[in-house]
Amino acid sequence: MDLKDSTSEGSMGSLEPSSIQMFANTSSLHGIRHIFVYGPVTIRRLLWTMAFVGSLGLLLVESSDRVAFYFSYQHVTKVDEVVANSLVFPAVTICNLNEFRFSRLTTNDLYHAGELLALLDVNLQIPEPHLADPAVLATLQEKANFKQYKPKIFNMQEFLGRVGHDLKDMLLYCKFKDLSYRHMAVRWRMFSWNIRVGNVVFYGAVIGSFQLMTPLQDQLPDYEQELVLVGH
Repeated sequence: MDLKDSTSEGSMGSLEPSSIQMFANTSSLHGIRHIFVYGPVTIRRLLWTMAFVGSLGLLLVESSDRVAFYFSYQHVTKVDEVVANSLVFPAVTICNLNEFRFSRLTTNDLYHAGELLALLDVNLQIPEPHLADPAVLATLQEKANFKQYKPKIFNMQEFLGRVGHDLKDMLLYCKFKDLSYRHMAVRWRMFSWNIRVGNVVFYGAVIGSFQLMTPLQDQLPDYEQELVLVGH
């Protein structure tokens, strides 16, 4: 009787899964649960083992060169120190992405360019007035009153020069060495307007440096109020 009980207990113990089988069943590693299963070795287990070992081998081969490169401690260090007796003011380009000042708009501006500014629709009406600020809406309604209005000649270059931001209004302080903005003002150059960038102001000795802004014009993001300051 005791021998039978001990034999039954031994057989029940052999049916219990091992620790590695328990780990394989609870692991999220793909395929490992099909390899370490209870029972005899089958073709299915062999195929899963070959696929798992092959995938692991490919991963190690692909990663070995990166690991070797990491432990090679590649580095490049170059230090060049030069003492300059005098410094040259760098070339600076200031672009105001908020191209137009609402306070400078006139009725004639809205009549000709209201749709371009997204302030009026194609019928010269204010789109979605309930979303606008009450104070701004009142001013816009006053300026967009075209009853008995006779439009005048509209010049886009004059419009952008008048409505665009002036450097004197944007630049609060500018000083380099012992020179202030008043002494350096003669070196600021106002470039022609740009419909996307707005008024562009450049400071520097070489006027051709402005060409560095050309590839950036189509890459500038759209903001409501933003200044772009480019040093080159």
